[in-house]
Amino acid sequence: MSHKGQMIALKSADGTEVDCYQVKAKGSRKGGLVLIMEIFGVTDHIKDLCDGYAAHGYDVVSPQLYDRKVKGFQATYSQEDIEASLKYRAEISTQNFVDDVTMCVNKLKADGCEKIFITGYCYGGTVAWVAACRVSGLNAASCYYGGAIKNFINENPKVPTICHFGEKDHGIPMTDVRAIEAAHPDVKVYVYDADHGFNSDRRANYDKPSADLALKRTLELFESV
Repeated sequence: MSHKGQMIALKSADGTEVDCYQVKAKGSRKGGLVLIMEIFGVTDHIKDLCDGYAAHGYDVVSPQLYDRKVKGFQATYSQEDIEASLKYRAEISTQNFVDDVTMCVNKLKADGCEKIFITGYCYGGTVAWVAACRVSGLNAASCYYGGAIKNFINENPKVPTICHFGEKDHGIPMTDVRAIEAAHPDVKVYVYDADHGFNSDRRANYDKPSADLALKRTLELFESV
């Protein structure tokens, strides 16, 4: 499948040049979106998601968060690649990804986007949560199955935020999900009859009804603010 966007290079706060997938809105632009990768890099799947949001009217930028350590990293779902992905994730600091999200927000602002949103998947779900708490210039956040959100449970999103979790996700216990829900009554936490990674049509865990519903809720959030 051919993609609608292109790779561009942006400079983060520490001077690192970060490659990003950029795709422009189809038709009338509703806003800008920072879309954050899973642990596997800005893969064809992530580019597909970006293209999908562009079709819904959003300018989208998706940063390669591991570019400080390895350029252009893209992994499969094999165990070997999972281990490599986790290694690179561990080498990226919270401040690194906060800076990279800020970089993308600034790019979208420079391009004329009046409202800017963020979404992310797996690792990206946690990044989206932290960004909602720390990054200025965002208007709303949609966080998909961010397992490390629990590590930032004491931080409060500054913008309307929703979370999506799979009830069958063995990596994110429902006790963690309920703790997030209890700590943040203003955050809508949605639980689906699905496993981790239910939004990815590249995975055995893909669950189309859950993915479709989560997207619907995400778009409704973005359009409501």
